[in-house]
Amino acid sequence: MNLAIRGIEPDLGKYAADTFLDDQHPTLRADYIMANPPFNLSNWGAEQLKDDVRWQYGMPPAGNANFAWLQHMIYHLAPGGRMGMVLANGSLSSQSGGEGEIRKNIIEADLVNCIVAMPSQLFYTTQIPVSLWFLSRRKKQPGKTLFIDARKMGTMVTRKLRELSESDIQKIAGTYQAFAAGTLEDVKGFCAVASTEEIARQDYILTPGRYVGIEEQADDGEPFEEKMARLTGELSDLFAQSHQLEAQIKEQLGAIGYEI
Repeated sequence: MNLAIRGIEPDLGKYAADTFLDDQHPTLRADYIMANPPFNLSNWGAEQLKDDVRWQYGMPPAGNANFAWLQHMIYHLAPGGRMGMVLANGSLSSQSGGEGEIRKNIIEADLVNCIVAMPSQLFYTTQIPVSLWFLSRRKKQPGKTLFIDARKMGTMVTRKLRELSESDIQKIAGTYQAFAAGTLEDVKGFCAVASTEEIARQDYILTPGRYVGIEEQADDGEPFEEKMARLTGELSDLFAQSHQLEAQIKEQLGAIGYEI
């Protein structure tokens, strides 16, 4: 349905089938793959697929299909193929059910090209934040992975929905292009390039925040002692106001017969 409303002619196979249990494209080797599979899918048929050839980096846990989707698509990549995939953020750091070992094996195979942490509220159906995984069988920067923290990007267009602007998208794309060209410089709080050895020292966790660090704050020129004196004075005033409000609330409650 998603393809049809966009006028894309798909080859979904000879008949409707389960992607895992009856792969309709067993010999396909794609140059490009783009996918947004269901997040954290349970009961996906692991028991029937224990010795499947697609699990080259480890058997995915029965309770979560995230790494089954990932390996299914890696299996179908051509020798120089590239893929982009949306995954729930848990896949960046989860250690349960052998997921940490699978992630480690995929990283050690030098497939992970770029990880982008996205902001929340980008989808109509869920408000959770997600991450974008970009993998390649022929990386332009072997042994290196680009991390982008885009969690602060985008604008709320409704009370529940956020959208990235064209300039946001171009900033992310431009950052990747500079990385691929070998000209990117790390930007604190936004992007960083890490070697496989650095990722290994982080226990093969791919959360971008671990690598990009915290954005540097501009020095406002106010001496530390003066700033602390000002802030503690403001805090003291706020405490006094809170006590006044507390007394007013107790008085109002007492007027209608409730005591605290």
